[in-house]
Amino acid sequence: MSDDPGAAVRWVDAHCHPQLDATTDAPEAVLDRARAAGVVALVVVGTDLVSSRAAVALAERHADVHATVGLHPHDADRLEAEWDALAELAAHPRVVAVGEAGFDLHYRHAEPAVQEAAFRSQIRCAHALDRALVIHSREAWDDTFRVLVEEGVPRRTVFHCFTGGPAEAEQALALGAALSFSGIVSFRNADDVRAAAAICPPDRLLVETDSPYLAPVPHRGHENEPALLPAVGAALAAAVGRPPATVAAETVAAAAAWLGVTTA
Repeated sequence: MSDDPGAAVRWVDAHCHPQLDATTDAPEAVLDRARAAGVVALVVVGTDLVSSRAAVALAERHADVHATVGLHPHDADRLEAEWDALAELAAHPRVVAVGEAGFDLHYRHAEPAVQEAAFRSQIRCAHALDRALVIHSREAWDDTFRVLVEEGVPRRTVFHCFTGGPAEAEQALALGAALSFSGIVSFRNADDVRAAAAICPPDRLLVETDSPYLAPVPHRGHENEPALLPAVGAALAAAVGRPPATVAAETVAAAAAWLGVTTA
């Protein structure tokens, strides 16, 4: 990364959903705005079979898009109906990770036992295909860590949209995982998240929008999109006490190491 303050800063959005119906524009328009903002690559994340297929299709059309295939804990009750097709799709060459997978015990759209079965299936798939594993964990740290230990942590495991504090960060890091931080790191009441970011080693630090959700300050209340990643990155840089250009370079390198993201 150049020390020239006028040099363009390059970012990788490690987790976004431009293919979802909640996005107001066609994905291509979202991608164009992201590129104009300095986002040089994106990981487009699947949450069920339909969104996973759409993520792969977007990655097939755009070299700077990488896909994941997964079953979100909200949709874990689709495991029996969709798993065979998802597991087959996960072997696609444009797929870099399995997930997002894990537990969400805040909303409990699926029963915890069903979420656990889906999580275990996706961990096993990541092992079998040597794919990264992207984890969603909300109000479920004990269950998430328990299942990971029992199944074995895939060698490249990323906790997306990390919402824990330093204690949870230390546990995740001790398991060999990386941490990805969303716009929550900019929220006024997110001191624990900022403290977690501050102890994350630079080579295990990623940044994401999780768009169309969680727009960062000062864009809260609006639909999020990858073009807002520099605002997330600036908040993350403030939390870790390093310049945004430094954090941008660190997170681009981490996205390559942990998610196999390539940049031009």
